[in-house]
Amino acid sequence: MRLDKFLSHMGYGTRNEVKTLIKNGWVTIDGQTIKKADHQVKEDQIVYVDDTPVSYIQYEYYLLNKPAGYLSAVEDAFYPTVMELIDSQRNDLYPVGRLDLDTEGLLLICNDGHLSHDLLSPKRHVTKKYYVEFAGALPENAVEIFDQPMEFEDFTSKPAKLEILEPQKAYLSISEGKFHQVKRMFAKVGCEVTYLKRVGFGPLKLGDLEAGNSRPLTQEEIDMLKKAVMNKES
Repeated sequence: MRLDKFLSHMGYGTRNEVKTLIKNGWVTIDGQTIKKADHQVKEDQIVYVDDTPVSYIQYEYYLLNKPAGYLSAVEDAFYPTVMELIDSQRNDLYPVGRLDLDTEGLLLICNDGHLSHDLLSPKRHVTKKYYVEFAGALPENAVEIFDQPMEFEDFTSKPAKLEILEPQKAYLSISEGKFHQVKRMFAKVGCEVTYLKRVGFGPLKLGDLEAGNSRPLTQEEIDMLKKAVMNKES
């Protein structure tokens, strides 16, 4: 890997900022000062910046309990983004999928492009579970209605699992992530979603993580995510 890319990924600045750092002689490898940004770093080499060793970790994974008011994006000119809630210096992390600005709950943040693609692929059928509060009364056969495809102008939904908790509270599990899908599905049966929180994403569970907080995934959770997208294409 190029030295400037290596250091940029590890949070030492943009590629241009890192190039300046290298040019000014702050970086050494195997006791030698390296002043070329395109120098190739080998896996068994240790890079030092100002005599501080930099260990390269290829991938990082975080589980975030997204609060309302934060945008599921890396940066935005108007709203705070979910990346401001992640305790990492890396500049290559991003949210996997999105939650609406007013939606809360489980959001995966990582830099593993292959896994992210698989988790979001409709062919993989990775389930997303939401806690929903709504206004209006569900029809008596609501569970059966949600268990059948719903026709919308721009797509036909796959069958979903509705679990009614109280007259105006429920869980809904879907394997897609269309724009405003949960809200539109409830509107289809005459109900308006008033509160929405994602509590599960594949094998990941939100648990008791407080809103606005994040934590690294355990190795067991990472392994379960990778297993969840294996051999599930249809």
